[in-house]
Amino acid sequence: MRINAFSDVCLRVLMVLCADPGAELLTTKDIAGAVGTPYNHVSKAVLKLGNLGLVDAVRGRAGGVRINAAGLTVTVGSVLRALDEREDVAECHAANGDCPLIGGCGLRGALGRAREAFYAELDPVAVSSLARPRRSGPVAVTLATRPAG
Repeated sequence: MRINAFSDVCLRVLMVLCADPGAELLTTKDIAGAVGTPYNHVSKAVLKLGNLGLVDAVRGRAGGVRINAAGLTVTVGSVLRALDEREDVAECHAANGDCPLIGGCGLRGALGRAREAFYAELDPVAVSSLARPRRSGPVAVTLATRPAG
């Protein structure tokens, strides 16, 4: 299985926000820089995550985004399920006509079960467990020129 680019951006946004849940509001621009994704893609992801009830967004000059309680406990599997808008993994139904084998084909069901197994494997993984704390400022380094003593 492969997740789409939008799901990837959404997971990245959640991970950035989970890295420091008590932090001040982060702007969409700051998040875009942190996840290495264009601002407009991150804006769409933040809107969708807000609609899913996983983040709180405050509009205006002093606004920004923060993770909420639901976002701190959500699992990767449930996020991917919520973002997956495809009916079929395969193109059984297409604008130019349905697959001629659709009536007697077992592939559609097998692929559906495989997709669900993929999500089920990710159900126990909380997004917050994947986030690494952000470092602010330089890391202090202590150098010793000779052993103590």
